[in-house]
Amino acid sequence: MQTCDVVIVGAGAAGLFCAGVAGQLGLSVLLIDHSHKVAEKIRISGGGRSNFTNRLIDVNAPHQHFLSENPHFCRSALSRYTAQDFIELVQSYDIPFHEKHKGQLFCDRSAEDLIQMLLKECDKGGVLRWQGCGVKAITTECSGYKLQTDQGEVQSGAVVIATGGLSIPKIGATDFGYRIAEQFGLRLIASRPGLVPLTFDGAEWAPYAGLAGLSLPVRIETGAKKERMSFDEDLLFTHRGLSGPAILQISSYWREGQSLHLNLAPQEDIEGSLIQAKARSRKLIANELGAWVPHRLADAWVAHDPQWQRSVAEASDKALSQLAQKFSHWPLTPNGSEGYKKAEVTLGGVDTRDLSSQSMESKQPGLYFIGEVIDVTGWLGGYNFQWAWSSAFACAQALKQKQATAL
Repeated sequence: MQTCDVVIVGAGAAGLFCAGVAGQLGLSVLLIDHSHKVAEKIRISGGGRSNFTNRLIDVNAPHQHFLSENPHFCRSALSRYTAQDFIELVQSYDIPFHEKHKGQLFCDRSAEDLIQMLLKECDKGGVLRWQGCGVKAITTECSGYKLQTDQGEVQSGAVVIATGGLSIPKIGATDFGYRIAEQFGLRLIASRPGLVPLTFDGAEWAPYAGLAGLSLPVRIETGAKKERMSFDEDLLFTHRGLSGPAILQISSYWREGQSLHLNLAPQEDIEGSLIQAKARSRKLIANELGAWVPHRLADAWVAHDPQWQRSVAEASDKALSQLAQKFSHWPLTPNGSEGYKKAEVTLGGVDTRDLSSQSMESKQPGLYFIGEVIDVTGWLGGYNFQWAWSSAFACAQALKQKQATAL
């Protein structure tokens, strides 16, 4: 029987980092993953260059960038292992990176640089890795835990669940972490896809389906009063609906039945500009709109009303005003999303009320949860990876401290 101080189940971002830190702290670590490949979400993220953290994370106000039933839960871990801490680790491996915008950091070459860094960190800590190895059962013993795996029994003083959520099942996502939480009496917050493209009724979307591939900067909103949320990001039209950073961001706040409101030219006073153009231009309204949005969108937009299919000089002030109002406040009601198959993250997860924000240990002693499996979800732009690093680091430190106390 294999014995160790800690078994970490899940070799994604959080699991790999926790294993490396714990191993270098002197713990004997076994890292298990049911897939033969590690860190697939890192590999495919950021267009293959991995948006690995964000410089703008405010650890004193995590509710600004993280969703949770208790958005302040992540404050402790984020403040003890910051974006700058991870940046310094990346720099120590001479991995070139760049900032795109809004604090988002990407590898210059490939996400593979980051994966190799994490594997080397595990090697430094003497981490034993079993890949392509499923965990069949986890049970408690007086000395800790016993795991039944495809490679035999394992006895461990502690178990860390780093199996992520349900997003992108084609790279191995399962509900394993949630099942283990339920097995040990932990509460779950209902899960749903996050950072996901939204879809629309086929008949309603037919006038826009031909715009697939078109992108433009917009302001997008959803919710009412205190629940209202807005983003200024790029929007992408698809055959079935909308995607791009604007939609991915708002999708985490959108709920079924709610409407979205789009301002297609947030930097422009469309009504004022059209009224001014009326006095000096004989261009078609669509051509005037083409100064602010792609021409294909302008053509699709004016097709809705015969009053807009004329020159701006011939249009009534009322028609131009109505056009501007709808252009800057376009209401849309999605009929759903592309689901977990295209969601970048999973909202919900293990209820933070049953976890320590200091250590990530659950109310079941010796059982820890880190990363996406917890009810903590960040914005698009490196926030979720930083949560993986921070929660993993907090957990590894706590594991070492607990071992030292026991001795």
